[in-house]
Amino acid sequence: MAKEELSLEQLAKEIYKGAGGMNNVESVTHCMTRVRMSVRDRDEVNEAQLKAIPGVLGVVDDEQLQVIIGPGKVNKVAKEMASQAGVSLGEEIKATTGKDALNQKAAEMKAAQKAKQKQSPFKALLKDISNIFVPMIPAFVGAGLVAGIASVLANMVTAGRLDAATWQQYIDVMNILKNGMFSFLVIYTGVNAAQVFGATPTLGGVIGGVVTLTGMNPEAPITNLFNGQPLAPQQGGILGVIFAVWLLSKVEKKLHDIVPEAIDIIVTPTISLLVIGLAEIFLIMPLAGFVSNGLVGGINWILNVGGAFSGFVLGASFLPMVMFGLHQILTPIHIQMIEATGSTQLLPILAMAGAGQVGAALALWIRLRKDKELTEMIKGALPVGILGIGEPLIYGVTLPLGKPFITACIGGGVGGAVIGALGNVGATAIGPSGAALIPLIANGHWLGYVLGLLAGYAGGFVATYFFGIPKEKLAAEKMAEEPTTAVSPVQTTPVSEVAATTEFFAVANGEVKPVSESTDAVFSQKMMGEGYFVVPKEGTIYAPVTGTISSVFPTKHAVGITTDNGLEVLLHMGVNTVELEGKPFDLKVAEGQKVTPDTIVADVDLAAIKAAGKGTDMLVLVTNMDKVKNEVLEKIGATEAKTPVMKVEV
Repeated sequence: MAKEELSLEQLAKEIYKGAGGMNNVESVTHCMTRVRMSVRDRDEVNEAQLKAIPGVLGVVDDEQLQVIIGPGKVNKVAKEMASQAGVSLGEEIKATTGKDALNQKAAEMKAAQKAKQKQSPFKALLKDISNIFVPMIPAFVGAGLVAGIASVLANMVTAGRLDAATWQQYIDVMNILKNGMFSFLVIYTGVNAAQVFGATPTLGGVIGGVVTLTGMNPEAPITNLFNGQPLAPQQGGILGVIFAVWLLSKVEKKLHDIVPEAIDIIVTPTISLLVIGLAEIFLIMPLAGFVSNGLVGGINWILNVGGAFSGFVLGASFLPMVMFGLHQILTPIHIQMIEATGSTQLLPILAMAGAGQVGAALALWIRLRKDKELTEMIKGALPVGILGIGEPLIYGVTLPLGKPFITACIGGGVGGAVIGALGNVGATAIGPSGAALIPLIANGHWLGYVLGLLAGYAGGFVATYFFGIPKEKLAAEKMAEEPTTAVSPVQTTPVSEVAATTEFFAVANGEVKPVSESTDAVFSQKMMGEGYFVVPKEGTIYAPVTGTISSVFPTKHAVGITTDNGLEVLLHMGVNTVELEGKPFDLKVAEGQKVTPDTIVADVDLAAIKAAGKGTDMLVLVTNMDKVKNEVLEKIGATEAKTPVMKVEV
């Protein structure tokens, strides 16, 4: 008889069971046909059980436990197993203890706090950009410092202040190290973007590498569909790569759904690369090139206007141009200026864009000093930014936050306006910006350039300090600065007037039981705190205490309530009901709402919970027991809703 087919979720769970449970599995990877697991105890593995699973073609117990699934499907099963364990493929699966379970419950409540803020598409994009670039920060900082030192030395050699025969080889070595990061940044971006968007990371790296146009015959280049001109490498820039990889994720997921599993591993990557690669070469890059060429006239007009206006516009707009790969058009302008006048007066103006980033980062450091993760990134990125390497500050700090990137650009405009107003500040060669450019400033006008840098720093600082700090970051900073003796961020009653004892009530008609009798070990062992639960007869659920709704879990099965005297109360409706995705729960309250024991929190479909094989217990727990002096469960057994059942003294 043929085995019935299991869903990916069911198949992954059954494999874990046969392997001795998730706690017995150290890690999960896969090859062409097999899920490969490292297990902790071989004696716990049940090969017969594994072989009997529908969809399993065989089992090999070698150095690794290998479950044969077949090509096409094996990668999906392995990913599902990793997802269920909450890790990435190949990452260690930590054995779950009671403490781990407690942490998991706590993580749910933290997620509820975050979920209350609906993200706009723009904020979601910034979050994705942060997730793409933050893992690169250590490489940015290390390679950036090397690049900054190399820039200073190279510019001093060019200016004739250092001997090339002595220093050039050192500079070359440092540039090789630097280029290991920055020359292949599009590839690293493609890999990380694929991980963020759910595409195959190596395919994302290939899509990133496409913009380098490696392999194109320079004697017969690919032409721009819009204007017939040869394509230039890097057109479209970093943001073009991110957009292309996002498209890749959509195409790849769609193909996984429609391509037969037996040929999925061959067909899906091939078609994905062809479709997205061709779109990148013949649409995304040409479009960026078309825009670049269209900007030439506008930039020339701005240069002809000159003065502070010209400096502000160019200084403020340079970084967005770089991110879209549009800065390519400026190189011929630099060269033409140097040939005609001996220096390019455009480069010092554009260098102010980095100064604005430095000023913005300083403002963020001061205003958000309690945000340890952010301040640590700023500490590492600031010296690099001062030396003219702006990527760590842009991609790790200002751009993911949104508003600071805009105010940093304004700071760059301020510095550019100062350079433009002073006039006659030029560079004798094309080189890195920031402080590293000082040796290349022509005709001894380096003081004017330094004044521009200081103005850029100040402009970015002031604009960001007053207008560029995201509201949610300010709110988090304010909470972090509140005295630890404060009862609660939602407290409205003066401490002196708050009662020392809080009365808890039955949340439904039914039977009250101590939490130690819960079927959920995390609750029964009081890992989450002391309390009780009600086995309800009806689905109308009331608030257990007087207080304020502090959090609502996205799947609606749990709410947090904070009392006036600082008790944090969890109302958890049902056991393991997070898996029901909110369907049985009709919530009647919202975050920030005041509630009393007369307030209906939710109408719950008890029949739907039971039909799903879940428990209907309505649990009430005090989760910050460190504030509790004493608690007494005064009533158990059959009880009406809104009846006092427990007292807690703080």
